[in-house]
Amino acid sequence: MKSLWMITMVASAMLLLVVVVRNGMSFRWLRRFALHLVAAALVLYLLNYSGVVTGFEVPLNPATIGTVVLLGLPGIALVLGLQMTLF
Repeated sequence: MKSLWMITMVASAMLLLVVVVRNGMSFRWLRRFALHLVAAALVLYLLNYSGVVTGFEVPLNPATIGTVVLLGLPGIALVLGLQMTLF
């Protein structure tokens, strides 16, 4: 089953690359996304270990980092609010 998922992931990544190259899109959006991804992970890491928000620790996983990349600062508030509500 893992092989099937890996083949699907590789095939979809290759097809995405073909679409990007074929349409002549620049890789500027990829650099920008990578920068936002690194910045979101860094902000969450600093938030966890700075002690600004006591009693909460936001896990560094793809879901939380993706939420912060997509929403920015409101994403951090959303993650903290969900954690406060659910746990």
